[in-house]
Amino acid sequence: MVCLGNICRSPLAEGIMRHLADEQNLNWEIASAGTGNWHIGQAPDHRSVAAAKALGYDISKQRAQQFNASMFDYYDLILVMDKNNWADVKNLAKTAEDRKKVKLFLDNGEVTDPYWDNSLFSPVCKQVEERCMEIIKQLS
Repeated sequence: MVCLGNICRSPLAEGIMRHLADEQNLNWEIASAGTGNWHIGQAPDHRSVAAAKALGYDISKQRAQQFNASMFDYYDLILVMDKNNWADVKNLAKTAEDRKKVKLFLDNGEVTDPYWDNSLFSPVCKQVEERCMEIIKQLS
């Protein structure tokens, strides 16, 4: 799961997906990262933590990291939150096979970055939860 800073959208996706996959006894390795390096080592934004908690998910222990090219070797699927992240991640791909791993998290659109608008955290969290449920159905 990849977004810009790895403190809002992608930690939500990581935490929710991990929780749901664990409930289904899926042995999936799930992580998140940001294309930028501003927040490396920091916890998710407190508004993401609160929105996740309101739906029953604890993402407070996650820490931000920056996406790097070696992650293509470790992960089978790279889900990005918007088209800018998609382009940035694809530019790090070394092979055509790596580029095929990069997909938008939403089939038909982008996950809005809630960072600048407090009112967006709850709807973004719900959108991410719904999509995580769909992805688990599709891939399991």
